[in-house]
Amino acid sequence: METQLSAAATGVATFAGDVVLDAFFPAPQLGTKSAEVTLAAPNNASELVTKRVVQVSIADLSKPPTDALDVYLRLHLLSHRLVKPHGINLDGVFGLLANAAWTATGPVQVEHATTYIQQQRNNGIANLILGVDRFPRMIDYVIPSGVRIADADRVRLGAYLAAGTVVMHEGFVNFNAGTLGQSMVEGRISAGVTVGAGSDVGGGASIMGTLSGGGKEVIKIGENCLIGANAGVGISLGDNCIVEAGLYLTAGSKVLLPDGSSAKAGSLSGAADLLYRRNSQTGAIEAVARSGNWGGLNQALH
Repeated sequence: METQLSAAATGVATFAGDVVLDAFFPAPQLGTKSAEVTLAAPNNASELVTKRVVQVSIADLSKPPTDALDVYLRLHLLSHRLVKPHGINLDGVFGLLANAAWTATGPVQVEHATTYIQQQRNNGIANLILGVDRFPRMIDYVIPSGVRIADADRVRLGAYLAAGTVVMHEGFVNFNAGTLGQSMVEGRISAGVTVGAGSDVGGGASIMGTLSGGGKEVIKIGENCLIGANAGVGISLGDNCIVEAGLYLTAGSKVLLPDGSSAKAGSLSGAADLLYRRNSQTGAIEAVARSGNWGGLNQALH
């Protein structure tokens, strides 16, 4: 956040009274002037929600957001790849967003969700509730070029997905997190986590974020890493690292080093060219110099 950034956009927001439920910005951009966009007249077919054209500007993205419209613009900037994770301030976003029922025709207040759905059905609209959350699905607002997302429910608005990223059915990417290059995501990328180009997050694998559990370290996975199926990572990995399938590596895990000494895994955070494995005879976690090649990403899938 060393360089002051500003942003502006014109969009359509959904309101329940004075409460902002969501906002869609088709062409957000950095700078003080919003892009000219043509927006269809908002359809206010229900008395429970209204839609209005809004203009939002943020003078300094290094400062915390001030309201829900501000938050939505920042989330759009991330998913449009205009800023990278940790490139702008997202402090306090949860407290500024309303918990909404997300339907096939947009958000509605949770307490009015069933009434809204029934009204829609009475009008011949086959609507349904997709979920209840503060964050919507990314691809209802932004579809980044060059990506595959098998299950729309598993990528939140505010995720940053580089071209060439594949998010499989059980993969998950939270806001202010994502991939910095061509990657395979079959596991969980929690809020705040970034994954480098050429890396594979295996099926059922999880990378610890900073939203819950008291975690403070920003986890970064380097380039050309493999996190095996059902593994877990609570430290940063440098380039060319492998975490064995099923191994959960937290900062406090005791790791046996090649010289016979031991250390907490946190002291190895960010180190490159390591293989983390569990000794099948002793049960000890070992960190050894990586040798050989795990094969890399299957280019046919990207």
